[in-house]
Order: sequence, then C-alpha cells, then structure tokens
Amino acid sequence: MKTKILIIDDDSKLNQLLDTFLAGFNMAVGSATRPSAGLKLLKDFQPDLVILDLMLPEMDGFSVCREIRRTSKVPIIMLTARGDLADRIVGLELGADDYLAKPFEPRELVARIQSVLRRCRRSLVPAGISAGRVRIDTMTRTAYLDNNAIDLSTNEYNLLTLLAAQPGRVFSRDDILQELRGMDCDAFNRTVDITVSRVRQKLGDDPRSPQLIKTIWGAGYTFVGGSDDQVAPDV
Repeated sequence: MKTKILIIDDDSKLNQLLDTFLAGFNMAVGSATRPSAGLKLLKDFQPDLVILDLMLPEMDGFSVCREIRRTSKVPIIMLTARGDLADRIVGLELGADDYLAKPFEPRELVARIQSVLRRCRRSLVPAGISAGRVRIDTMTRTAYLDNNAIDLSTNEYNLLTLLAAQPGRVFSRDDILQELRGMDCDAFNRTVDITVSRVRQKLGDDPRSPQLIKTIWGAGYTFVGGSDDQVAPDV
C-alpha cells in the first residue's frame, strides 16, 4: 500500500516535481496550491502525512496548521523559505512535527518523511503506560492526567510517552531530539526545551516545584510522576 502524502504549496512546479520524485519511493501525492483546497483534500484524500508551506494565499501556513490540528493528528512537515528560529518555534508549538527550509534536496525530504512516519507509528508498549497520575493509551495515542484526556501535539505526545515509559531514567536532549525529530542535536536548537515546556504547561506541572517532569541540569530530563519520593524543585 502506498504512503499518501498531501502537499499544500502554492508553487505548482514544485508540487509536480515532488509528485514525480516521491512516486519513486512508493508514495502517492495529492497536492493543492490554496489552503481551502488543501483542507478539503485533507478530508477526501486521508493522507498519512502533510507537507505544508508557510507562505500561502488566503491564509498562512501557521493558520492552516492550526486548522488541521483542530480535527486531525496527521503528521505535518512545514516546508518554507523562512527558516528563522522564531518560525520553527511557532510551527512546533502549533503541532508541526518537523521543519525543512527551502531550497532543499528532495532526498532529504524523503528521509524526513520516513523518519516522522516511523516515530508516529512507533508504539513503545503493546497496551499502554501507567505512571502515577499519568496514563497513556498507546493504541489511541491519548494521554490522561487523573483520567482526564490531555490535548497533545504529536511531538508532545511522543516526548511524554518516551519519558513516562521509563520513570527515573534521565534522557539527554540528544536522546529526546532523536525521538522527536530524528536528527542530531544542534546547540542552537531549542526544540526539546520548548516541547518540554509545552507538555509541563498542559500537565499543570510547575517547573519550580516539579511533580512530573524534572530537569536534571547539564544532563536532560526525567519523569518522576510515577515515584512516591518527594521531588526537589528545579533551581
């Protein structure tokens, strides 16, 4: 069965090029040059992954990403000429799974697609994870705090699952970045810290007195929510 890729980009020539190139990797492409057509195609085409441009007519890619996340957890790779750190942060906060700046090598895009799909399809345990107040149903990819469902992006879900599956283990930023983005850690890339901050916010976990996710300074992060031991504050 072919992997279905939806491209929303106003560059029709690029869409055609990617259609031809991705076909060589057993991928079927649906494309749209306008967000309204892309959002309709999202429902009709049922893609496995969306490649989303930032600079679009009608509305920008951030708005399209937000609209997609209202109804779908389909993986999203943002593809744009704007590679600012601020843009990457906003995209990740809105639920994008990866970010690739133009110009790019088509083979790198294929590698990103395959990496994102592997991460999204990976299940750490057959049924789920239970760690103190947090429970994760890996079949539905839904996390619960005190039996209340938490609205998490794909990256946020993957990070929480990674940490909660092994309470007490310290994961370095490299470890976490490999899980979240499948690439080597860049010293200037704050993806991990931003994602941890977002997860903490949604869990109501105060970083000054953490009950669930603790920062180990100089080492990384660890999940402590499954332990009955008193947790020292992050300082």
